[in-house]
Amino acid sequence: MSEEMELPERESMEFDVVIVGAGPAGLSAAIRLKQINPDLAVVVLEKGAEVGAHILSGAVVDPVGIDALLPDWREDESHPFKTKVTDDQFLFLGPAGSIRLPNFAMPPLMTNHGKYIVSLGNVCRWLAGKAEELGVEIYPGFAASEVLYGDAGNVIGVATGDMGIEKNGEPGPNYTRGMALLGKYTLIGEGVRGSLAKQLIARYDLQKDRDVQKFGIGIKELWEVKPEMHKPGLVQHSFGWPLDMKTGGGSFLYHLEDNLVAVGFVLHLNYKNPYLFPFEEFQRFKTHPAIKDVFEGAKRISYGARAITEGGYQSVPKLSFPGGALIGCSAGFVNVPRIKGSHNAVLSGILAADKLAAAIAAGRANDEPVEIENEWRNGPIGKDLKLVRNVKPLWSKFGTIIGIPLGGLDMWTNQLFGFSLFGTLKHGKTDAQSLEPAAKHKKIDYPRPDGVLTFDRLSSVFLSNTNHEEDQPVHLKVKDMELQKRSEHDVYAGPSARYCPAGVYEWVEKDGQEVYVINAQNCVHCKTCDIKDPNQNINWVPPQGGEGPVYPNM
Repeated sequence: MSEEMELPERESMEFDVVIVGAGPAGLSAAIRLKQINPDLAVVVLEKGAEVGAHILSGAVVDPVGIDALLPDWREDESHPFKTKVTDDQFLFLGPAGSIRLPNFAMPPLMTNHGKYIVSLGNVCRWLAGKAEELGVEIYPGFAASEVLYGDAGNVIGVATGDMGIEKNGEPGPNYTRGMALLGKYTLIGEGVRGSLAKQLIARYDLQKDRDVQKFGIGIKELWEVKPEMHKPGLVQHSFGWPLDMKTGGGSFLYHLEDNLVAVGFVLHLNYKNPYLFPFEEFQRFKTHPAIKDVFEGAKRISYGARAITEGGYQSVPKLSFPGGALIGCSAGFVNVPRIKGSHNAVLSGILAADKLAAAIAAGRANDEPVEIENEWRNGPIGKDLKLVRNVKPLWSKFGTIIGIPLGGLDMWTNQLFGFSLFGTLKHGKTDAQSLEPAAKHKKIDYPRPDGVLTFDRLSSVFLSNTNHEEDQPVHLKVKDMELQKRSEHDVYAGPSARYCPAGVYEWVEKDGQEVYVINAQNCVHCKTCDIKDPNQNINWVPPQGGEGPVYPNM
């Protein structure tokens, strides 16, 4: 937008607490605040067109968070926790067969019995209803695009993005100025690698004295299978093939209600080979003899992808900052071996709400609620993550064959004796730094999709219901296009064309030159590009409000 153009003044609204993100953390914080004090003015901003539209997770949920938030939830017939886990299986996959690992060898925290297989999007839709019943204002379709600061440098709220900006950066005929939402405190619950959280972590140096954050990419499909192949309550986790033993990742099959099966693949983003293609590895996984029969005669009905925080206990940034705090996956509370984070997201929302309600009652505003930071490690979230803090570093350092057994041993010693033989290990490099030049690796030949069990990316993106208005600025910002050509293309062989699960990035030849093409309309908001680009040259920012995927039951 032209610097000399004078923008109209933003309209503003004032609240006690402004919450960014209608995920499990944000909605739980909103509910808890109103439970404590019904007179508090609480607003939740959600960038998706509706609550749950951008939510994607496995998901097997530990109900400990919901139990703390809504103790009587089981008496509510509208709740989405319909399928309780009845069978829990762990498989190691080889190229042609599989070995089932005995459940008794698994640490107690790894059991899924008593947990629920759910659509996390539907959980959020249900929580949103509970929040609105209590008087919480929820604004879907409004992306928070800017943090607002006071004269003292503290956070005083956020602003939603301007609407109607055209591709050239100028206001179009339908231009509308964004709204300023001001609060005594602001909670950031945008999810993994949120654009505002990233700014706040940098501005207030919240990662100081913490380990680097680590990530994975999770790719998921939802299938309707034949009744004879459906086993409601079956949870099946697997690792091994198609990945080699140096590359971390795993897969899952979750049998929900109504003949639905969620199948997913998680690849750790610290992989080295730039020719690795996460989407294609997922498609290959479905062809394994232990997996493919489930999908015979089945219909694929949804697709999506999302980055996952994997750094755990030692990588969680400082939660509090002047004027607010990070909650949920913006903070990185996923328990990697359990493949669970929503229970900790809910608990983090509860913790933040308790502390902010007390602060407001004491007459405080826009200061740093340091109590949130000071208490999480000694509470249920800290205890959950501390038990598994070395699993990811051991897997990364020693590979699958040695690293996973060592991680299991470490979980057992933590569980039984309260200590680790390894102390607290560090992760080392960031995921961007882990990528190696293409000259060190060979290209990987992936089979063509058959359109029955395996698919291409574009037909998959169609199932995600992703939509972006094309006449708007591209929301995937390449800072230095010459660097992208000199390094991402020439040194690393263009990995963005592979690590993106939506086919956003392409290198195409035009007039004898390799040109970088960004198909921003395909973006499913997974944030992998923001994480894995070897030069950190791509910056993901929210598009105009409400755009992106619309996941119905993911």
